[in-house]
Amino acid sequence: MSVTIRRARTKDVWAIRDLVAPLAERRVLVSKDTVAYFEGLQEFRIAEIDGVVVGCGALHVMWEDVAEIRTLAVADAHLGKGVGGTLLRTLTTDAVELGVQRLFCLTFETDFFTRHGFVEIDGQAVDPEVYVELLHSYDEGVAEFLDLERVKPNTLGNSRMLKQLGPQDGRA
Repeated sequence: MSVTIRRARTKDVWAIRDLVAPLAERRVLVSKDTVAYFEGLQEFRIAEIDGVVVGCGALHVMWEDVAEIRTLAVADAHLGKGVGGTLLRTLTTDAVELGVQRLFCLTFETDFFTRHGFVEIDGQAVDPEVYVELLHSYDEGVAEFLDLERVKPNTLGNSRMLKQLGPQDGRA
């Protein structure tokens, strides 16, 4: 049972929605409108086993040196089999190729992300001048990264985590 990671295609939006739906019901991930998945499709990677979509994850660049891991989801039947880790390593390699130096995530799965080099953060992870620029973004994920009060009700209980990328992260 080998996992294949590939770029997402338009037909994968329905599988992404199906992967996210049970996690959104459990309030682990935020559900999005279908159009949002299509608009962000180029950010997604898909994990397949025998041609069946079993996982997904997205890399969203927020600034010159920082990007967010988003919508990392694995089908319940494939949890604990390395699918999430394989997706995360691929997204990390993508980040390095784009020139990103740090990865952010907002998660309940702190143990998973800690095993992959992320640490919990308090306060801001960007310089004040970058913070001011990011305030102009309409993206709710950027608002979560900035820890803005207006998103608190939606993210209560999540941990803000960050990983500094190094030479070892350029390999999937």
